[in-house]
Amino acid sequence: MKTETPRPIQLKDYRPPAYLIDTVDLDIALEPAKTAVTSRLAVRPNPKYSGRRGPLRLDGELLDLQSIALDGRTLKPAAYRTDAESLTILDTPDRPFTLETTVLINPEANTALQGLYRSRGVYCTQCEAEGFRRITYFLDRPDVLSVYSCRVEGDRASLPVLLSNGNLAEHGTLDRGKRHFALWKDPHPK
Repeated sequence: MKTETPRPIQLKDYRPPAYLIDTVDLDIALEPAKTAVTSRLAVRPNPKYSGRRGPLRLDGELLDLQSIALDGRTLKPAAYRTDAESLTILDTPDRPFTLETTVLINPEANTALQGLYRSRGVYCTQCEAEGFRRITYFLDRPDVLSVYSCRVEGDRASLPVLLSNGNLAEHGTLDRGKRHFALWKDPHPK
């Protein structure tokens, strides 16, 4: 938990992001203590950014990185850095690219009520203002708007309803009916 007083952000200090994320495709396999979140981000250099772009720094808190790939190619550990608050890709292409990560999170232990957490056996999300960084690595700032799709998977008996934003695009059963999934597509940038 952060204990320092937040530093105010002044409009005069605003800089557009060096990168934009057009689409976010999430695949979330719900488990109380070990939820797997795979995200596919369609990233591109921001044409309104002036200066050298440098590394891509994504916000992330309490995420256990399992895998990372850029345009389908697994990145070696020397190509990125992680710390308690971020994932940094050291060398990115100067063109649009896809970044895929898989992380593990613990909704049961998340008592901050930000990101994905469990309350009385119900999975909940709270992503405003900076909660999405507790679900997956992302440019978690209000001027990065993306279109989302979200595939949610869970135990059919204990999680009979799987909801997300947008429109239901697909649903079905898995593992001989023990698990099920729902794919939601939201056409409005968030």
